[in-house]
Amino acid sequence: MAERSFTEEVKQLRLGEGEVFRGEGILAVTKALLESGVAYVAGYQGAPISHLMDVLADAQDILADHGIHFENSASEATAAATLAASVNYPLRGACTFKGPVGVNVASDALANLSSGGVIGGALVIVGEDYGEGSSIMQERSHAFAMKSQLWLLDPRPNLPSIVKAVKDGFELSEASHTPVMLQLRIRACHVHGSFVAGANQRPAFTLREAMEQPRRDTSRIALPPSTYLHEKEKLQQRWPAAVKFIQERGLNEFFGEVPDDIGIIVQGGNYNTLLRVLERLGLADVHGRSQIPLYVMNVTYPVVDAEVLRFCDDKREVLVIEEGQPNHLEQNIAAILRAGGVGAALHGKDVLAPAGEYTAAEVLAGVRAFLEICGRLPERGMAPVAVPPRPGTRPLAEVVHARPPGFCTGCPERPLFTAMKLVERELGEHHVSADIGCHLFSILPPFNLGNTTMGYGLGAAGAAALNVKADKRAIAIMGDGGFWHNGLTSGIANAVFNRSDNLTVIVDNRYTSATGGQDILSSVADNPTRSTGHAIEKAVRGVGVDWVRTVEHTYDLADMKAALKDALTSKQSGPKVVIAQSECMLNKQRRLKPQVRADLAAGRRVVRERFGVDPDTCTGDHSCIRLSGCPSLTIQPNPDPLRTDPVAAVVDSCVGCGLCGEVAHAAVLCPSFYKAQIVSHPTAFDRLRHRLRSAVIGWLQRRGAARRERFAF
Repeated sequence: MAERSFTEEVKQLRLGEGEVFRGEGILAVTKALLESGVAYVAGYQGAPISHLMDVLADAQDILADHGIHFENSASEATAAATLAASVNYPLRGACTFKGPVGVNVASDALANLSSGGVIGGALVIVGEDYGEGSSIMQERSHAFAMKSQLWLLDPRPNLPSIVKAVKDGFELSEASHTPVMLQLRIRACHVHGSFVAGANQRPAFTLREAMEQPRRDTSRIALPPSTYLHEKEKLQQRWPAAVKFIQERGLNEFFGEVPDDIGIIVQGGNYNTLLRVLERLGLADVHGRSQIPLYVMNVTYPVVDAEVLRFCDDKREVLVIEEGQPNHLEQNIAAILRAGGVGAALHGKDVLAPAGEYTAAEVLAGVRAFLEICGRLPERGMAPVAVPPRPGTRPLAEVVHARPPGFCTGCPERPLFTAMKLVERELGEHHVSADIGCHLFSILPPFNLGNTTMGYGLGAAGAAALNVKADKRAIAIMGDGGFWHNGLTSGIANAVFNRSDNLTVIVDNRYTSATGGQDILSSVADNPTRSTGHAIEKAVRGVGVDWVRTVEHTYDLADMKAALKDALTSKQSGPKVVIAQSECMLNKQRRLKPQVRADLAAGRRVVRERFGVDPDTCTGDHSCIRLSGCPSLTIQPNPDPLRTDPVAAVVDSCVGCGLCGEVAHAAVLCPSFYKAQIVSHPTAFDRLRHRLRSAVIGWLQRRGAARRERFAF
């Protein structure tokens, strides 16, 4: 069950020649694949490319109509290795995943693919997750393109340019027999716009034909001595062929070509930001007409020497806008200018931020500094002067405290880490090897668990060195998505082989929840196009783990705590695995809310559970908050005038998971939590029961009030 359904949007994929397509960047990529005659597509979900996978999943019937095979791959390496079909056959294929972590995982497959080269067009669509919107370490995919010699496209972020880049990518790949990487930043993936559609194309050569007419060319296999010839072929044949194609097809663009002694070189993906900055400075208009010559590199690797020399030949000062570090482009262009005898002074990281995302504010500051050096800063269109704060106001950072990212309301992973904190009270602190996924939030307050994280599915492997005799065992965390990605082999099987005595906790919430709720092998949902329902416990036992406990309801805090404590104190040697099961609450709500709305509209009985706190009973200790951290659990003023501590309160976002009450019970806290049922369209029995309860409660309240009045005198 994906985060978002594209059922309606994918209908546009059937648009024909000359019709206008309107929508999101990700959807435009899918349409471009169809128009390019792609034969197969594979990928692994991850922001910002998850929606592309969701679009492809929702477009299965359209893909089938055109003979296109689509796979949800087990990992990015699996997706990249799928492109092997283009090595011996004239098949156009594409794979997609999040970058750079996806490129890291897929690097072995990409290196082998690039070494031997391809016959059919091979396109690697990478969602570049760099900058302040990223959830991963800050790296660029550019280095991998250079390392393995994959041509890297970075198109201007508008739909016509993105669609053109997909089509050009396939043709460039075939012209140079080299895989091509298409880089799309977060904003490009989700930009909205329109373009004139072309006709969808069936593959000129099909997968069936490849299977029925197998071909074999050992010179394309990355095996000595062929690998030595591959390296020479890359430089002597493929590179020149790529450069020729790029020049002849005009993949890179020149704007504002008027005689001038200054100019700006920019990555295609940063073109919109630069143009907005130039408009603010009065050096461009809203239609993109720039008064400063621009060289837009829609292909950032390879760099075309002739185009760089042509652009810089009559310039005295040139600015290179290259997002991120290292500054590969700036160094490359500097070497080209020096070798070509062009004396233009080159600027880049000297006036721009050395690292980080190039937002409009950063680029504005850098371009202003460059223009000041050149003596060309215009008088009009200057950035507005900052308005000083009103007297008595305080900076926002002093008024609003920082809010760390955390688990969603009702998340089934929260009780797991609550149980770990309760066990910690009894057994002391343990080394916790964390993993990629929602569970990584346990590192932050209020849980403050987790010492390291090494990559997706590598939680158990991250604790491998700590497999020594000691009074405590190391704890490793792993999600079900990471488990099937590579954790089964790199973590669990590795622990079995090396006789690890540590504990691995596998969070089984039925989906790859962190990437949008896509189905995986252990999902219990009935997926008509995929095989699901394969239990993690069977896989774990299948590789040799003897000590396994499955907690089927993580919200049962006592059961969760007992399983963890048993694993950490067991006298049995060997790897221990606890599988914590409960459905992802976000996906559960996506599934239930439409049903509830339909039942309410139809007048059917609906019961919703909510929790609350009795303000007269709450002591204001707030241990419940420190052991839960649920966003629906907050504080409010104490109604008792004799007490000053604020009391706990549950707001309307509560989904009724019950953890707060479980925490109060398991941690032996105050009995202030209560559960209420909200009944819509009640039956006659519901109304009778409500009247009886109200009567009994009213009688008890009146009796209590009368007793208090007697004691008052």
